[in-house]
Amino acid sequence: MSSDTPAPEPRSLHFIEEIVEADRASGKHGGRVLTRFPPEPNGYLHIGHAKSICLNFGLAKAYGGATNLRFDDTNPVKEDVEYVDSIREDVQWLGFEWKGEHYASDYFQFMYDYAEYLIEQGKAYVCDLTEAEIREYRGNFHVPGKASPYRERSADENLDLFRRMKAGEFEDGAKVLRAKIDMQAGNMNLRDPLMYRIRRAHHHRTGDAWCIYPMYDYAHGVSDAIETITHSICTLEFSDHRPLYDWFLEQDGEATFFQRPLPRQIEFARLNLTYTVMSKRRLLQLVQDGIVSGWDDPRMPTICGLRRRGYTPESVRAFAERVGVAKRDMVADVGLLEFCIREDLEKRAPRRMAVLRPLKVVITNMGDADAFEVEVANHPEDQAMGTRKLPFTRELFIDQDDFREEAPKKWFRLAPGAEVRLRGACLVTCKEVIKDAAGHVVELRCEWDPASKGGNAPDGRKVKGTLHWVSAPNAVKAEVRLYDTLFTQEDPMDVPEGQDWKALLNPGSLEVLTEARLEPSLAGATAGERFQFERTGYFSLDPDSRLGALVFNRTVGLKDSWSKIEAKQ
Repeated sequence: MSSDTPAPEPRSLHFIEEIVEADRASGKHGGRVLTRFPPEPNGYLHIGHAKSICLNFGLAKAYGGATNLRFDDTNPVKEDVEYVDSIREDVQWLGFEWKGEHYASDYFQFMYDYAEYLIEQGKAYVCDLTEAEIREYRGNFHVPGKASPYRERSADENLDLFRRMKAGEFEDGAKVLRAKIDMQAGNMNLRDPLMYRIRRAHHHRTGDAWCIYPMYDYAHGVSDAIETITHSICTLEFSDHRPLYDWFLEQDGEATFFQRPLPRQIEFARLNLTYTVMSKRRLLQLVQDGIVSGWDDPRMPTICGLRRRGYTPESVRAFAERVGVAKRDMVADVGLLEFCIREDLEKRAPRRMAVLRPLKVVITNMGDADAFEVEVANHPEDQAMGTRKLPFTRELFIDQDDFREEAPKKWFRLAPGAEVRLRGACLVTCKEVIKDAAGHVVELRCEWDPASKGGNAPDGRKVKGTLHWVSAPNAVKAEVRLYDTLFTQEDPMDVPEGQDWKALLNPGSLEVLTEARLEPSLAGATAGERFQFERTGYFSLDPDSRLGALVFNRTVGLKDSWSKIEAKQ
């Protein structure tokens, strides 16, 4: 940076950073910062999780701390090793490394022992009410709760029943362990919440060793305390659960199960995105119903879907940074996410020429012997990327969108009698339009100006239009998948009563072009490699590709100035 260049203004701290700085200044936790990212392995992570990952890992790194990756595997019915592996991959792809990899199941014995302690202290009891009865007894915001008839069982009886629950003597749902707090509490979460339920299900790590499993509200805080997490960062829906989080950790009394100071739960606004659903349940339904090809379908908001579409980890981190950290739920415009990837790929993606909807051009006054090579830069603003040579031949392909038989105003592309520049090659003029029996334009016959080789007229005449092209004999055939938003409505969660949310699905969310023609250098592209197809957009090679059968996904388009002009006419 030169001496006369002003330094960028420092970014103001968000509210979580202010809390961390205050804790460090007071010496709390010895100035230490240890966060955690605790996903449940019951599905694939999405862009909302990416924001949480960036916040937890980024915050710890900023203060010289660390982050644990902890899997909340307390519900074996919905969890699977497949999801554990995908979560690991997603976090690493985003550019983060965790200090320790932990599982709530690592602490099952500790949690059980602490639960027995709470029973002994008269702070937990075994309840025989059914799920429906528990809900009825709990009341609601207008009706106070009433005590379970089993609430005053003795500590000895509760301890005996709890141990028998663990031993498998009772059927699923026959009994639960509840914390004894306050059935009159205004906060519904404090009305004797469940701590354990009986659930006979094979666990992906502990097998069949347990038939009782802790509830999230109990396991969450206990796991944080065991790991000596300093700042437990959650989304806003957990703000009403914070008193319960604190209650469970503060009941250890003289037993001192947990190191002081205890972790502090802090809530921030979750991320929602326009034209997108973030509900795991609905995303799973899209997969199960075959509406998308899988969790990594490039239309999905999953991290693996974004990766397959061609997004970079840098662009996702930049998006999370621009969205910021707030105290109220917000909806980010999908256009901001697209801006971040476009900004990133503008700098790093090499340029290539590709014709997605080919229209044949024959240069009638050019012989085969007149063919030549055109040398073009791989990036107009980065000489370090070098150049490449492209064959220019008598037969070419241009894009159908670059021709109008009846040219509108301000049309500077090809039309009958019009002259255009073929990028880096020469000037050509359309002389004849060939149509098939149905009246569709199938070929253009043009003439070139041999003196314009290189792209400029020797007499200095002005030619405004410049088109991309590929040599027909040398072109690589490919399939190109053009993706759009998965829903037609900005807020697909806002569905009128009685209407199926899937009615809002966008029928044009995927267009498959099977006849695209690419410049020959793209034949050697590797899966995941990203390019800018000139004048078209940014594309990434899909893993479905095989030798001789390339498949490219459109990551994001370029800003199309002509479409805006045409819309006004």
